[in-house]
Formats: sequence, structure tokens, C-alpha cells
Amino acid sequence: MAFRKFETDADVVEFARQRSTFFADSQQLVVSEIGDGNINFVYRVADEHGNSLIIKQALPYIRIIGEGWPLSQDRIRIESEALQLEGKYCPDLVPEVYHFDQELCAIVMEDIGAHENLRHALITRQQLPSLAEDLGRFLADSLFFTSDLYLTSERKKELVSSFINPELCKITEELFFWDPYCDHERNVISDQVRDVAEGFWSDTDLKLEVAKLKANFLSQPEAMLHGDLHSGSVFASENGTKVIDPEFAYYGPIAFDVGSIIGNLLLNYAGQSELEGDVAERKEYQQWLLDAVGNLWQTFASRFADHAASHGNDPSLAMPEYTQWKLAQIFVDTLGYAGTEMIRRTIGLSHVADIESIADAEARGRAERLALKMGAELIKQRTRFADVDALTSWVAKL
Repeated sequence: MAFRKFETDADVVEFARQRSTFFADSQQLVVSEIGDGNINFVYRVADEHGNSLIIKQALPYIRIIGEGWPLSQDRIRIESEALQLEGKYCPDLVPEVYHFDQELCAIVMEDIGAHENLRHALITRQQLPSLAEDLGRFLADSLFFTSDLYLTSERKKELVSSFINPELCKITEELFFWDPYCDHERNVISDQVRDVAEGFWSDTDLKLEVAKLKANFLSQPEAMLHGDLHSGSVFASENGTKVIDPEFAYYGPIAFDVGSIIGNLLLNYAGQSELEGDVAERKEYQQWLLDAVGNLWQTFASRFADHAASHGNDPSLAMPEYTQWKLAQIFVDTLGYAGTEMIRRTIGLSHVADIESIADAEARGRAERLALKMGAELIKQRTRFADVDALTSWVAKL
């Protein structure tokens, strides 16, 4: 069977019936296209009893652009295998994969519709009790158990080979580490912060530190990364958290995933300075965000260290002193990658609703300036923060 795009609801229903035992043949199924992403098509298939599943199909090009920007469909194989590998170590934090169809480039997976997109939850100032711990646990488990600290040398190299993801990595390499630091046509820059952006283009110190972070991204296959861990790739509720969409997965520096999600929490912090609502309520939520950053890092670091002590398989690395040194290195680069995420989401191609939803242009500009100030300092001064408390104390004073 050759690849074919799902053209009708009937195509999706037929695929759901053939590739799962989720629905009885007699049931009427309803298809809803729910994907709001830029790259793939995502459908919910549901019956009259409330049972549902998700089907995600990858076309040989970027969805919002069309055939003018071709893209390897191997990304959907990578996403399926990444979800299954993550699910092996933190099954409650990712959707279950029911089936992967190589020829049709489609995944059948668990519907997590009871959870809400984290970006929307943060904008509306929801205090999610388990979020920070869940994210810290996801990072510690998915990153440690796919690293040299746990895997045999042979298995690690097999996985590095399996998760070569050049086309999507190229997108990251350009959008994170190149576009915002030059006058690139893809950049989207508001009038209110154009002077800041232009200052970045001539800031040699900033560009040097970004170059160092990019070099690590290119050359440090430490663990299997999610690769695109932003607020839109997390769904959450008061009862739990789900991490989705690891199609950018590849082997890279551990700090990249940790920094990406922390950068998104700090982007929301910047947005809360000017979003609508009571000032006291917004300030209270900003403190909640800083507490979440601290709890996330502490959960990640303590759990990662526990794994190293209990499950470390390389005797030359199984030293508590090495683990603490490694975590210190990860922390420094975590701040740098958080900074690159904040800058690229403010003056690069893809912005975030945490700031873009601020209606007044001047107010939005103030939030953008705060995000850019934090981002630049996190990159250039990342070695001066002794620990996560120093980070959150600094942010609170801005």
C-alpha cells in the first residue's frame, strides 16, 4: 500500500477501525480535525458513548505551507518511537501509542482530551498542583534512562542512529540560534522592540554565547530529547500532565529540553506583567510561576541524582561527585537554552500567545522587552547563577 492522505472523514474512520479494536463495528463514529499545529494533521475519532482516540498523519510537506516546503515523513516514525520510549519510563506522562502505520505515516494514540493545553492554562492563571513535579519527573526519567549513565554503549549508539532527525533539527538550529541574531526575513519584530532586536544583531558577546550553545546542540548526543518541549506540547489538568508531540526528538544535550520548558514558564511570567486582570492576582501568579520553576528544577535534579545512584550502569560515571558536577553543568546550559527560547519566541518566526494576546501594543511591547531582557541575561550571564533560587530571586526583582 502506497502513502495516501486522508481526504475524508470516511478515510479516517476506516483507518481507525482497521488499526484498532477500540470501537465496535456497529457504532457510529464522528471525526473532528483538532490539530492547530503547523506541520501535521490531527483527528479525534469518537463514538456516541464518549470513547475516543487520536490519529495523527504526517504529509511529505509542512501543513501550513504546502508542497513548497517538503519535509521527511520519517518524523512520524520518530515521534511514535519517542512516545513509546518515553512511555516505557514515565507511562503516566505521555499518551499511549496504540498503533503506528509506516506506509500511511500515521499514529493511533490515546486521546488526552480531559487535559487542557498548558499554554492556555498559564495564560488564564490556573495553578496546577502537580505540574512542576510532573515535568521534573518527565525530564529526569526520559533523559536519564536514554543516556550513557544508564544504557550500554551498544544500545545508546543504536538509539542515536535511530533518532537522527536532520530536517527537524535544521529547523531548530536556524530558528533558535541564527534567525533572531541577524536581520533575517523570517523574523517577526514589533515596532516596540525593534531597537532591542537590532542591538542583539551587533552584540558580539551575546552572539558568542549563543554560538557556544549551538555548538553543544550540534555535538552533544547525551540523551534522547523531546526536542520541542514548549507549553503547547504539554497538556495538563488538576489531576496530571501529558507531554505530546515529540516529532523533533533526537539525541542532544540534556539541558536543551530542561531549558526549553523553563523558558516557556518565564515567557508566561513576562506576559503576566501586562495581561488583563487584577494586578495583585497577576503578581501572585508570577510568584506561582517562579515557585514552579524552582520545583521543576529541584525535582529533576534530585530524581536524576537518585537514578544515577540506583541505576547507573557505567562504573566510571557512577560517582556522586560526577553526578553533582554533571547537574551543575546542565543547570548552566539550561539557563542559556531558556534564554534562546525566550528570544526566538519574541522576535523570531514563532511567537507565543502568552505575550501576543496582550491587546494594547505598548503594553505588549513592555512584556516583550521584559522577555528579551531575561533571555539575553540568561544567555550571557548563565554562569553567575549559583542555583535555581538565585535565578528566581533575580527574576522577581526585574
